[in-house]
Amino acid sequence: MARKPSSDVVVVLGLGRFGKSLALELMDQGVEVLGVDSDEAVVQRVADRLTHAVVADTTDEESLRQLSVHEYDRAVVGIGSNLEASLLTASALVNLSMSTIWAKALSNAHAKILSQIGVHHVVRPEHDMGKRVAHLVRGRMMDYIEFDDGYAMAKTSPPASLIGKTLGESGIRTKHRVTVVAVKRLGEGFTYATADTVIGAGDTVIVSGQVRDTEKFSEST
Repeated sequence: MARKPSSDVVVVLGLGRFGKSLALELMDQGVEVLGVDSDEAVVQRVADRLTHAVVADTTDEESLRQLSVHEYDRAVVGIGSNLEASLLTASALVNLSMSTIWAKALSNAHAKILSQIGVHHVVRPEHDMGKRVAHLVRGRMMDYIEFDDGYAMAKTSPPASLIGKTLGESGIRTKHRVTVVAVKRLGEGFTYATADTVIGAGDTVIVSGQVRDTEKFSEST
């Protein structure tokens, strides 16, 4: 296989439900993907939709070396249900000195071990989605993203106490401990918020702050 520019290729190891979805989304975004799985039937189902799709044992470091996986910058371990295969695959990538390794984890323990092995980014799709949906279900949030260290951004409707006031007048940072990042008027797109931005009835806002503060803000009336 000819080497591609490393910045344009992502190696996805494990083409199950998560790995396949990720690989196809990357392709839709114009990123070339080398997909690898030990199951020939799985590889055949996506072979015509990925840049390259190969049948190989992802846990075997030499097999990955023969595929020139070590020549690329980014790799994702999409294996979740088989803990041993996930850890061995991640370990092989670390031994190959991959610049950036992502891996899927199914539990806190799994995530902790992956991090200890040397994986740079560990994701827990089901867990993270569950938390996100829970926030959407419980309040007026329209969308929610949680980052590291308890920081979050929420898309929500503003409380009545803000209507008709500029953000500077509202004292929102002091009262709610959040920052309004952007505002969307009815029928218009989002615009950056400033101290002079007046919040109107029917507006949608994006706020940022600590998780609990964004939760309280979205629940306020």
